[in-house]
Amino acid sequence: MLPLKPLNAALAYRLRLSLPSFVRAYATQSDLGRAPIATRKQVTIANDDGRVTWKDLSVREKAARTTQKTLHLGVILSGLVMTGGVAYLLYTDVFAADSRTSIFNRAVDEVRASPRAQEALGPPKKIRAFGEPTWNRWARSRPVASSTRKDGNGREHLLMHFNVEGPLGRGVVNVHMMKNPATSEYEYKYLTLDIKGQATIYLRNTDAEKKSKAQGFRLFGAQWR
Repeated sequence: MLPLKPLNAALAYRLRLSLPSFVRAYATQSDLGRAPIATRKQVTIANDDGRVTWKDLSVREKAARTTQKTLHLGVILSGLVMTGGVAYLLYTDVFAADSRTSIFNRAVDEVRASPRAQEALGPPKKIRAFGEPTWNRWARSRPVASSTRKDGNGREHLLMHFNVEGPLGRGVVNVHMMKNPATSEYEYKYLTLDIKGQATIYLRNTDAEKKSKAQGFRLFGAQWR
């Protein structure tokens, strides 16, 4: 008997292809091994969308998610603080009774309601109030000039001036208010209207009113108080 020669690789491959499909599948089963395990992208601060559950996260991924949540909370809290700050400033500067805007509106109403101011400026509906005069017509909407100070007794004073204009003339309104310690509200000390070429018009003069009340009046030669 002649000795068998070893099969070369090409001949072995052709023989393998000639086998039935079920035989080839059985023969190559050991080459396939276990089914591939599905992989996922590592969770980071930038790409974490919360789809991966906490228990499936690694230590590093848990740290990334915690950092992300902390940053989000910080942004939300910062937004709330900024919103609260804006609301507070808006209230104190516009809506509060002692805000500059409220005091300005009160003073304008006093000027328009005064018969003496109407004689000098014109009808109430045609009297306009604005800040410092300027050649730029858009600048008339800027805030009026105002300041606060405290006297020797610790009482707070508010000073304000603005311009008024009507069909008959124009002038400057000066406001001096003092905060009442009992009510913490500003009360008029004086409110004047200065028109060029005319005497100062006192719309409010608390000192003169108090002096007039203190002097009382005379009747049949007697001083009544």
